[in-house]
Amino acid sequence: MAISVNTNVTSMKAQSNMNKATSNQQTSMERLSSGLRINSAKDDAAGLQISNRMTSQINGIGVAMRNANDGISIAQTAEGSMQESTNILQRMRDLSLQSANGSNSSDDRAAMQKEMTSLQSELTRISETTSFGGQKLLDGTYGTQDFQVGSNANETISVTLSDTSASAIGQHNLAGGGAGLVLGASTSTAPGAPTGVAAGDIKVNGEKIAIAADATSTAVAQQITDSNNGVKAEASATATIEMGTGAVAATLEVGDKSYDLSTYAGDDDALVAKLQGDGFEASLDTGVITIVAKNVDDIGITGAATNTAKFDGNTALVTGSERNTATIEMTSSSGAIAISGDAATVADVVGANVASTLTSVNEVDITSAEGAQSAIAVIDAAIAGIDSQRADLGAVQNRMSFTINNLSNVQSNVSDARSRIQDVDFAKETAELTKQQILSQTSSAMLAQANQLPQAALSLLG
Repeated sequence: MAISVNTNVTSMKAQSNMNKATSNQQTSMERLSSGLRINSAKDDAAGLQISNRMTSQINGIGVAMRNANDGISIAQTAEGSMQESTNILQRMRDLSLQSANGSNSSDDRAAMQKEMTSLQSELTRISETTSFGGQKLLDGTYGTQDFQVGSNANETISVTLSDTSASAIGQHNLAGGGAGLVLGASTSTAPGAPTGVAAGDIKVNGEKIAIAADATSTAVAQQITDSNNGVKAEASATATIEMGTGAVAATLEVGDKSYDLSTYAGDDDALVAKLQGDGFEASLDTGVITIVAKNVDDIGITGAATNTAKFDGNTALVTGSERNTATIEMTSSSGAIAISGDAATVADVVGANVASTLTSVNEVDITSAEGAQSAIAVIDAAIAGIDSQRADLGAVQNRMSFTINNLSNVQSNVSDARSRIQDVDFAKETAELTKQQILSQTSSAMLAQANQLPQAALSLLG
């Protein structure tokens, strides 16, 4: 090997090794000081992308868990207020039952109504003041809100809150809008002569329920109840009749019960007592008998010497009037379907544009026995509506709790996976640092030796 002064290859190689050792030593120190194996893209370009995606997921899950906890807090706040509203409604129901008793005078009922009015105001006050972070929950403005419970877009759980004020809860009723009007398109030509229910759709809470042709009111009510829309429907029929004193060969039919009116001529009280004994609501007022029958399709009179006033089962929601004879008169017969449950219930008959009407708790008046009896059904429907909302809130709280548990599990596993990619192995890296430190020191010593090699040329000149 030639002796060269201008080019010291040995020194150059020693410098290169020393620079490499120094660079590796610096990398090891950076990793050990940061705790990360990947500090820049040059360390692991693919690993950097993967770990960043995992970081986004982990951070997003942390936010999602906080969001879900906020959702639980809102549901708990609303449900707690609804519990107090239920307590108020239960007290209102007690007052209605008390007022319905015949032992009370008009002054007694007036005193009870004062408490009822106060409770109605408190129901509305609770709905107007219940809030979470300044956001009203039960005054009808909340509607449906989505809670972001995932680390990616559109991973949400919806929470719906309805108005629980005294004027917004109660019993919904669906009834005919005129003579011969039935579900769907009417095929009636005159009162007392309907030809049947036409096929159509009825909407409950925005969802359509297909109604078959000739469906009876009890069948329609059962379809609504079975639709699982958070409501319960009950069919009823109402009629008023006026009887004369003479015996007439005619039969009063209330659902599947029949009453020979000739045996009750001149004895309206006996007929009322018989109807009440059979479980129907019946009352007598100045010669007019009012009958309200639950879960029946019709109330009618048949077999009279002249025209019949039988409103058959196909006229689910018919209203109208018929006269039979001079001595027995059915002044009206109508059907209705009462809908209890979600306070947001809306029922529409397609084609006829008949909507349910709400008898609210705010309209309850127990200053009379009749009003007290009617109030019970309205309050029961209001309680059922709030119970339905509370059940939804309870379900969503449990759902969010399970969601939080799942998110926590995912977050732990993804964090573990990210750690394996980006975190430094201290045992391995400290061994590498020691190695590079030794190489750095030895390469430095060898560089010093290599720099002395060109001095051999001087000895040749001596």
